[in-house]
Amino acid sequence: MASINKVILIGNLGRDPEVRYTPSGAAVCNVSVATTRNWKDKNSGDKVEETEWHRVVFYDRLAEIAGEYLKKGRPVYVEGRLKTRKWQDKDGKDNYTTEIVAEQMQLLGGRESGGGGGYGGGQGGPEDYSQEAPSAPSRPAARPAPAPAPRPAPSKSSTGFDDMDDDIPF
Repeated sequence: MASINKVILIGNLGRDPEVRYTPSGAAVCNVSVATTRNWKDKNSGDKVEETEWHRVVFYDRLAEIAGEYLKKGRPVYVEGRLKTRKWQDKDGKDNYTTEIVAEQMQLLGGRESGGGGGYGGGQGGPEDYSQEAPSAPSRPAARPAPAPAPRPAPSKSSTGFDDMDDDIPF
């Protein structure tokens, strides 16, 4: 049976990105993305908010793009997969970290917005970037322009009051 490891996040950056380079020259960028869930407590009726922080890592060209365009507080869409790493601290103790390895990123809000504006707001709208495969260059995804919705043809009413909608006072 096939398995799926896919994560989709829409959230805000908690801090500016950190870009580093491996000895071989590959870019690695780490960010923290916050997602927030809101609900009403059944017992008290109070609004409850829960924020979850996600570690996201970008590689290669996508890491360079993230380092250049992402800023603290900015809304972002990230698509990727979960990866758990094992590492040892100074004392030799094994530690585990689960992070999201980003394969696609879309900047939300305006180009210079610091987190405001929402999806498609500001100037320019969302920008989409993807990681095709490890070590593959990233490119903005091509999206066809949406076709305008067809308008229904005006129909004639049997009552003869077709254009009366604007004249009704309530």
